[in-house]
Amino acid sequence: MTGFTDVFLGLLAVAMVLAVVRLARGPSLADRVVALDLLSTITVAAAGVYSIGYDNTVFLDVAVIIALIAFVGTVGFAVWMGGEGRR
Repeated sequence: MTGFTDVFLGLLAVAMVLAVVRLARGPSLADRVVALDLLSTITVAAAGVYSIGYDNTVFLDVAVIIALIAFVGTVGFAVWMGGEGRR
């Protein structure tokens, strides 16, 4: 099972590098927030693949926590961009 895990973790690493490039280049704040949300999604996927590949369920808990934090951050940014947070 480690061959499967290694291939997918490598692909997720490439995706993470591309997301970091988008995070650094921008050009707008919204692009950077979307790239940061993508990074958290890739991290959740990597934790899931690692958990399945190495039969360690602790990483599923980590994945859920990261997903919840990313969701709250995205909703907070959406509210702020919508003008509700500027009052």
